[in-house]
Amino acid sequence: MKLQTQIPLQKQSDNLIDYNSNILLLGSCFVENIGEKLSYFKFQNLQNSFGILFQPKAIETLISSAINHREYSEKDIFFCNEQWHCFEAHSKLSNPSKDVLLSNLNHAVEATNQQINTSTHIIITLGTAWVYRFLESNQLVANCHKVPQRQFDKELLSVETITQSLEAIVDSIKSVNPKVSIIFTVSPVRHIKDGFVENTQSKAHLISAIYQFLNRQSSIDNRQLSYFPSFEIMMDELRDYRFYAEDMLHPNQTAIHYIWEKFQEVWMSHDAIKTMKVVDEVQKGLQHKPFNPNSEAHQKFILGLKERQIQLQKEYLHMKF
Repeated sequence: MKLQTQIPLQKQSDNLIDYNSNILLLGSCFVENIGEKLSYFKFQNLQNSFGILFQPKAIETLISSAINHREYSEKDIFFCNEQWHCFEAHSKLSNPSKDVLLSNLNHAVEATNQQINTSTHIIITLGTAWVYRFLESNQLVANCHKVPQRQFDKELLSVETITQSLEAIVDSIKSVNPKVSIIFTVSPVRHIKDGFVENTQSKAHLISAIYQFLNRQSSIDNRQLSYFPSFEIMMDELRDYRFYAEDMLHPNQTAIHYIWEKFQEVWMSHDAIKTMKVVDEVQKGLQHKPFNPNSEAHQKFILGLKERQIQLQKEYLHMKF
Protein backbone atom coordinates (compact mmCIF):
# COMPACT_ATOMS: atom_id res chain seq x y z
CA MET A 1 0.00 0.00 0.00
CA LYS A 2 1.30 3.44 -0.93
CA LEU A 3 0.73 6.15 1.65
CA GLN A 4 2.45 8.93 -0.27
CA THR A 5 2.44 10.33 -3.79
CA GLN A 6 6.00 10.57 -5.08
CA ILE A 7 7.47 12.77 -7.76
CA PRO A 8 9.41 10.72 -10.33
CA LEU A 9 13.06 11.75 -10.39
CA GLN A 10 15.72 10.77 -12.89
CA LYS A 11 19.47 10.59 -12.29
CA GLN A 12 21.41 13.17 -14.26
CA SER A 13 23.24 11.55 -17.14
CA ASP A 14 26.32 13.78 -17.03
CA ASN A 15 28.20 16.40 -15.00
CA LEU A 16 27.20 14.87 -11.68
CA ILE A 17 28.45 16.55 -8.51
CA ASP A 18 31.54 15.00 -6.96
CA TYR A 19 34.32 16.19 -4.66
CA ASN A 20 36.10 17.94 -7.52
CA SER A 21 33.00 20.04 -8.20
CA ASN A 22 32.80 23.71 -7.27
CA ILE A 23 29.31 24.96 -6.45
CA LEU A 24 27.78 28.44 -6.26
CA LEU A 25 24.40 28.80 -4.51
CA LEU A 26 22.28 31.92 -4.90
CA GLY A 27 18.77 32.89 -3.87
CA SER A 28 16.24 32.35 -1.13
CA CYS A 29 16.87 30.96 2.34
CA PHE A 30 16.30 27.42 1.07
CA VAL A 31 19.63 27.75 -0.76
CA GLU A 32 21.26 28.07 2.64
CA ASN A 33 19.62 24.83 3.82
CA ILE A 34 21.17 22.96 0.89
CA GLY A 35 24.41 24.93 1.28
CA GLU A 36 24.70 23.85 4.91
CA LYS A 37 24.47 20.23 3.79
CA LEU A 38 27.18 20.76 1.16
CA SER A 39 29.40 22.45 3.74
CA TYR A 40 28.81 19.68 6.30
CA PHE A 41 29.90 17.08 3.75
CA LYS A 42 32.91 19.25 2.80
CA PHE A 43 32.05 20.08 -0.80
CA GLN A 44 33.61 23.20 -2.31
CA ASN A 45 30.90 25.84 -2.36
CA LEU A 46 30.05 29.53 -1.96
CA GLN A 47 26.62 30.56 -0.66
CA ASN A 48 24.83 33.88 -1.06
CA SER A 49 27.74 36.29 -0.84
CA PHE A 50 25.19 39.17 -0.77
CA GLY A 51 23.02 37.31 1.74
CA ILE A 52 19.58 35.88 0.99
CA LEU A 53 18.12 37.18 -2.27
CA PHE A 54 14.44 36.33 -2.55
CA GLN A 55 13.51 37.50 -6.05
CA PRO A 56 15.05 36.92 -9.51
CA LYS A 57 15.86 40.56 -10.36
CA ALA A 58 18.05 40.80 -7.24
CA ILE A 59 19.98 37.69 -8.32
CA GLU A 60 20.32 39.13 -11.82
CA THR A 61 21.77 42.35 -10.37
CA LEU A 62 24.35 40.50 -8.27
CA ILE A 63 25.49 38.35 -11.18
CA SER A 64 25.78 41.39 -13.46
CA SER A 65 27.73 43.30 -10.80
CA ALA A 66 30.06 40.36 -10.23
CA ILE A 67 30.80 39.66 -13.89
CA ASN A 68 31.38 43.36 -14.61
CA HIS A 69 33.60 43.83 -11.52
CA ARG A 70 31.35 46.59 -10.23
CA GLU A 71 32.86 48.66 -7.43
CA TYR A 72 30.36 49.87 -4.85
CA SER A 73 30.81 53.40 -3.54
CA GLU A 74 29.09 55.76 -1.12
CA LYS A 75 26.36 56.58 -3.66
CA ASP A 76 25.23 52.93 -3.52
CA ILE A 77 24.58 52.85 0.24
CA PHE A 78 22.48 54.75 2.77
CA PHE A 79 22.24 55.30 6.53
CA CYS A 80 19.13 54.23 8.43
CA ASN A 81 18.42 53.03 11.98
CA GLU A 82 22.05 53.50 13.07
CA GLN A 83 23.48 51.32 10.28
CA TRP A 84 24.67 51.63 6.70
CA HIS A 85 22.75 49.50 4.18
CA CYS A 86 22.72 48.62 0.49
CA PHE A 87 19.39 48.03 -1.25
CA GLU A 88 21.03 45.33 -3.40
CA ALA A 89 22.16 43.19 -0.45
CA HIS A 90 20.63 41.46 2.54
CA SER A 91 20.74 43.13 5.94
CA LYS A 92 23.34 40.63 7.15
CA LEU A 93 25.90 42.78 5.30
CA SER A 94 24.66 46.01 6.92
CA ASN A 95 27.12 47.63 9.30
CA PRO A 96 27.49 50.67 11.58
CA SER A 97 30.65 51.50 9.61
CA LYS A 98 30.27 52.83 6.07
CA ASP A 99 33.78 51.68 5.16
CA VAL A 100 33.22 48.16 6.47
CA LEU A 101 30.00 47.81 4.47
CA LEU A 102 31.66 48.99 1.25
CA SER A 103 34.61 46.70 1.84
CA ASN A 104 32.30 43.73 2.43
CA LEU A 105 30.20 44.52 -0.65
CA ASN A 106 33.22 44.77 -2.93
CA HIS A 107 34.83 41.67 -1.46
CA ALA A 108 31.57 39.77 -2.04
CA VAL A 109 31.41 40.97 -5.65
CA GLU A 110 34.93 39.71 -6.36
CA ALA A 111 34.32 36.41 -4.55
CA THR A 112 31.17 35.89 -6.62
CA ASN A 113 33.03 36.76 -9.82
CA GLN A 114 35.71 34.20 -9.08
CA GLN A 115 33.12 31.57 -8.18
CA ILE A 116 31.05 32.16 -11.33
CA ASN A 117 34.18 31.71 -13.44
CA THR A 118 35.28 28.51 -11.71
CA SER A 119 32.00 26.82 -10.77
CA THR A 120 31.00 23.47 -12.23
CA HIS A 121 27.45 23.87 -10.86
CA ILE A 122 25.32 26.89 -9.95
CA ILE A 123 22.13 26.38 -7.93
CA ILE A 124 19.60 29.23 -8.12
CA THR A 125 16.55 29.12 -5.84
CA LEU A 126 13.76 31.60 -6.43
CA GLY A 127 11.64 32.54 -3.42
CA THR A 128 9.08 35.09 -4.55
CA ALA A 129 7.86 37.06 -7.55
CA TRP A 130 6.82 39.98 -5.34
CA VAL A 131 9.24 42.91 -5.43
CA TYR A 132 9.52 46.35 -3.85
CA ARG A 133 10.39 49.47 -5.82
CA PHE A 134 12.02 52.37 -3.95
CA LEU A 135 10.05 55.38 -5.12
CA GLU A 136 12.85 57.93 -4.75
CA SER A 137 15.16 56.14 -7.21
CA ASN A 138 12.66 53.88 -9.05
CA GLN A 139 14.97 50.97 -8.07
CA LEU A 140 13.84 47.41 -7.41
CA VAL A 141 15.41 46.43 -4.09
CA ALA A 142 16.64 43.12 -2.78
CA ASN A 143 15.82 44.10 0.81
CA CYS A 144 13.87 47.03 2.28
CA HIS A 145 16.03 47.21 5.45
CA LYS A 146 13.02 48.37 7.53
CA VAL A 147 12.76 51.62 5.59
CA PRO A 148 9.12 52.81 6.00
CA GLN A 149 6.73 50.96 3.69
CA ARG A 150 5.28 54.18 2.26
CA GLN A 151 8.59 54.75 0.45
CA PHE A 152 8.04 51.67 -1.74
CA ASP A 153 5.62 50.36 -4.31
CA LYS A 154 4.90 46.62 -4.19
CA GLU A 155 4.75 44.83 -7.55
CA LEU A 156 4.28 41.30 -8.83
CA LEU A 157 6.77 40.38 -11.54
CA SER A 158 5.05 38.99 -14.62
CA VAL A 159 5.94 35.55 -15.98
CA GLU A 160 7.55 37.17 -19.02
CA THR A 161 9.62 39.57 -16.90
CA ILE A 162 10.93 36.66 -14.78
CA THR A 163 11.66 34.66 -17.94
CA GLN A 164 13.67 37.56 -19.35
CA SER A 165 15.53 37.87 -16.05
CA LEU A 166 16.44 34.17 -16.15
CA GLU A 167 17.66 34.60 -19.72
CA ALA A 168 19.84 37.52 -18.65
CA ILE A 169 21.22 35.52 -15.70
CA VAL A 170 22.13 32.51 -17.82
CA ASP A 171 23.53 34.58 -20.71
CA SER A 172 25.78 36.48 -18.30
CA ILE A 173 27.03 33.30 -16.62
CA LYS A 174 27.58 31.46 -19.91
CA SER A 175 29.55 34.42 -21.31
CA VAL A 176 32.35 33.63 -18.85
CA ASN A 177 31.71 29.97 -18.00
CA PRO A 178 30.00 28.16 -20.91
CA LYS A 179 30.40 24.65 -19.44
CA VAL A 180 28.72 25.23 -16.06
CA SER A 181 25.53 23.35 -15.14
CA ILE A 182 22.79 25.63 -13.79
CA ILE A 183 20.10 24.12 -11.56
CA PHE A 184 16.93 26.10 -10.93
CA THR A 185 14.56 25.40 -8.09
CA VAL A 186 11.70 27.17 -6.31
CA SER A 187 11.85 27.57 -2.54
CA PRO A 188 9.21 25.61 -0.60
CA VAL A 189 9.16 28.39 2.02
CA ARG A 190 5.80 30.18 1.96
CA HIS A 191 5.92 34.00 2.01
CA ILE A 192 2.72 34.51 3.97
CA LYS A 193 3.51 38.18 4.68
CA ASP A 194 2.44 38.75 1.08
CA GLY A 195 -0.85 36.94 1.77
CA PHE A 196 -1.93 33.32 1.24
CA VAL A 197 -3.44 33.85 -2.22
CA GLU A 198 -0.62 36.21 -3.17
CA ASN A 199 2.00 33.63 -2.17
CA THR A 200 0.37 31.02 -4.41
CA GLN A 201 0.22 33.51 -7.27
CA SER A 202 3.89 34.33 -6.74
CA LYS A 203 5.03 30.70 -6.77
CA ALA A 204 2.93 30.07 -9.88
CA HIS A 205 4.67 32.92 -11.69
CA LEU A 206 8.11 31.61 -10.71
CA ILE A 207 7.39 28.03 -11.78
CA SER A 208 5.74 29.11 -15.03
CA ALA A 209 8.67 31.39 -15.86
CA ILE A 210 11.28 28.70 -15.18
CA TYR A 211 9.45 26.20 -17.40
CA GLN A 212 8.88 28.80 -20.10
CA PHE A 213 12.59 29.61 -20.05
CA LEU A 214 13.70 25.96 -20.05
CA ASN A 215 11.31 25.11 -22.89
CA ARG A 216 12.80 27.92 -24.97
CA GLN A 217 16.29 26.64 -24.23
CA SER A 218 15.39 23.03 -25.09
CA SER A 219 15.09 24.05 -28.73
CA ILE A 220 18.87 24.50 -28.79
CA ASP A 221 19.47 21.27 -26.82
CA ASN A 222 20.98 23.00 -23.83
CA ARG A 223 21.42 20.10 -21.40
CA GLN A 224 23.32 22.25 -18.93
CA LEU A 225 20.10 23.79 -17.61
CA SER A 226 17.73 21.88 -15.36
CA TYR A 227 15.00 22.15 -12.75
CA PHE A 228 14.96 20.37 -9.39
CA PRO A 229 11.46 20.12 -7.85
CA SER A 230 12.13 21.05 -4.21
CA PHE A 231 8.87 23.05 -4.02
CA GLU A 232 6.85 20.16 -5.48
CA ILE A 233 8.47 17.61 -3.15
CA MET A 234 7.48 19.72 -0.15
CA MET A 235 3.94 20.35 -1.40
CA ASP A 236 3.16 16.85 -2.70
CA GLU A 237 5.34 14.32 -0.88
CA LEU A 238 5.52 16.12 2.49
CA ARG A 239 2.01 17.54 2.65
CA ASP A 240 1.75 17.46 6.44
CA TYR A 241 2.46 20.13 9.06
CA ARG A 242 4.76 17.75 10.92
CA PHE A 243 7.32 18.57 8.22
CA TYR A 244 7.25 22.28 9.03
CA ALA A 245 9.13 24.31 11.62
CA GLU A 246 7.26 26.00 14.49
CA ASP A 247 6.35 28.98 12.28
CA MET A 248 4.45 26.56 9.98
CA LEU A 249 6.10 28.24 6.98
CA HIS A 250 9.65 26.88 6.76
CA PRO A 251 10.54 23.20 6.22
CA ASN A 252 11.87 21.61 9.41
CA GLN A 253 15.07 19.58 9.57
CA THR A 254 13.29 16.34 8.66
CA ALA A 255 11.90 17.92 5.49
CA ILE A 256 15.23 19.55 4.60
CA HIS A 257 17.00 16.21 5.01
CA TYR A 258 14.35 14.45 2.92
CA ILE A 259 14.68 16.93 0.05
CA TRP A 260 18.48 16.75 0.38
CA GLU A 261 18.33 12.96 -0.03
CA LYS A 262 16.24 13.44 -3.19
CA PHE A 263 18.80 15.93 -4.47
CA GLN A 264 21.54 13.36 -3.85
CA GLU A 265 19.62 10.76 -5.87
CA VAL A 266 19.53 13.08 -8.87
CA TRP A 267 22.83 14.98 -8.71
CA MET A 268 25.46 13.15 -6.65
CA SER A 269 27.92 10.76 -8.25
CA HIS A 270 28.31 7.24 -6.83
CA ASP A 271 31.87 7.97 -5.67
CA ALA A 272 30.78 11.19 -3.97
CA ILE A 273 28.08 9.36 -2.00
CA LYS A 274 30.67 6.85 -0.78
CA THR A 275 33.00 9.66 0.34
CA MET A 276 30.10 11.48 2.01
CA LYS A 277 29.56 8.47 4.29
CA VAL A 278 33.19 8.69 5.46
CA VAL A 279 32.95 12.47 5.95
CA ASP A 280 29.74 11.95 7.94
CA GLU A 281 31.50 9.45 10.22
CA VAL A 282 34.31 11.94 10.85
CA GLN A 283 31.89 14.81 11.49
CA LYS A 284 29.86 12.76 13.96
CA GLY A 285 33.07 11.57 15.60
CA LEU A 286 34.25 15.16 16.07
CA GLN A 287 30.93 16.00 17.76
CA HIS A 288 31.09 12.97 20.07
CA LYS A 289 31.40 13.71 23.78
CA PRO A 290 33.02 10.80 25.65
CA PHE A 291 32.15 9.75 29.18
CA ASN A 292 35.84 9.13 29.89
CA PRO A 293 38.16 11.18 27.63
CA ASN A 294 41.28 9.52 29.09
CA SER A 295 40.20 5.92 28.52
CA GLU A 296 42.20 3.66 26.23
CA ALA A 297 39.11 3.00 24.11
CA HIS A 298 38.56 6.71 23.53
CA GLN A 299 42.21 7.28 22.64
CA LYS A 300 41.95 4.53 20.00
CA PHE A 301 38.77 6.16 18.73
CA ILE A 302 40.53 9.54 18.42
CA LEU A 303 43.49 7.95 16.62
CA GLY A 304 41.21 6.21 14.10
CA LEU A 305 39.28 9.44 13.57
CA LYS A 306 42.51 11.34 12.92
CA GLU A 307 43.67 8.75 10.40
CA ARG A 308 40.41 9.08 8.44
CA GLN A 309 40.74 12.88 8.47
CA ILE A 310 44.31 12.69 7.15
CA GLN A 311 43.30 10.24 4.43
CA LEU A 312 40.43 12.47 3.28
CA GLN A 313 42.62 15.58 3.29
CA LYS A 314 45.31 13.80 1.25
CA GLU A 315 42.72 12.89 -1.37
CA TYR A 316 40.83 16.21 -1.28
CA LEU A 317 43.13 19.13 -0.50
CA HIS A 318 40.25 21.58 0.04
CA MET A 319 38.85 19.66 3.04
CA LYS A 320 39.31 21.17 6.48
CA PHE A 321 37.85 19.83 9.71
